[in-house]
Amino acid sequence: MIIRSLLFNILFYLNLLAYMVAALPTLLLPRRCLMEMAKSWGRTNLWLLRMVCGTKVEFRGLGKIPRGPCIVAAKHQSTWETFALLTLFDDPTFIVKRELMWIPVFGWFCWKGDMIPVDRGARGQALAAMTARARVELARGRQIIIFPEGTRRPPGAEPRYKFGVAHLYAETGTLCVPIALNSGLFWRRRALRRFPGTVVAEVLDPIPPGLEKEQFLAHLQHAIEEATARLIAEGEHELGPALTRLESPERAAQ
Repeated sequence: MIIRSLLFNILFYLNLLAYMVAALPTLLLPRRCLMEMAKSWGRTNLWLLRMVCGTKVEFRGLGKIPRGPCIVAAKHQSTWETFALLTLFDDPTFIVKRELMWIPVFGWFCWKGDMIPVDRGARGQALAAMTARARVELARGRQIIIFPEGTRRPPGAEPRYKFGVAHLYAETGTLCVPIALNSGLFWRRRALRRFPGTVVAEVLDPIPPGLEKEQFLAHLQHAIEEATARLIAEGEHELGPALTRLESPERAAQ
């Protein structure tokens, strides 16, 4: 497992470098060209993960994804969903930390892809700026992917949903598509090993517009956390309880 994981990590970053070089001409082309390249990068990563580490993927509920613009609120456990979710949507954009836009080359692609930067230090102003940009992208028919907890949380950790997703939902009047997953069991935070098995990402019932912010946030958290707990239990059964406890001390301590 260690050798396979090491090989995958090397190939993962080489693949990223190769795609970044190949995508440079798209900076002068329509944005759609870059987004198709990004989705190809995501599919290649999934293929490498399956072929090298034996880590497969199962997407459930894809028929629940609506056509056209929407907000996608996904559980965030690992790096996996930052590329895997790209492959599910027609014209996705991520809400990202503003600092990512400043990274040489990578930041250029973020600007070209019209990602939505958030200045976390600006608080109220950040919400207003994020919402204004989101309206523009939704009007273009795009799907806005947001991680409601703002950062990666290990499987089983206490949820920490932030108010930004509720503000975005209410102010744009757009339906929200929740996504639950168990990627953190197989691609763990701050760890080099990639575990064989099946990552499951499940698209849940869309939440129509019109709910109050507090009601929406409670509904969203309940839906995602309930489904995520079920998917984690499936993943642990596949990995084996002993292996899960041994390899995930942060979860075992909870």
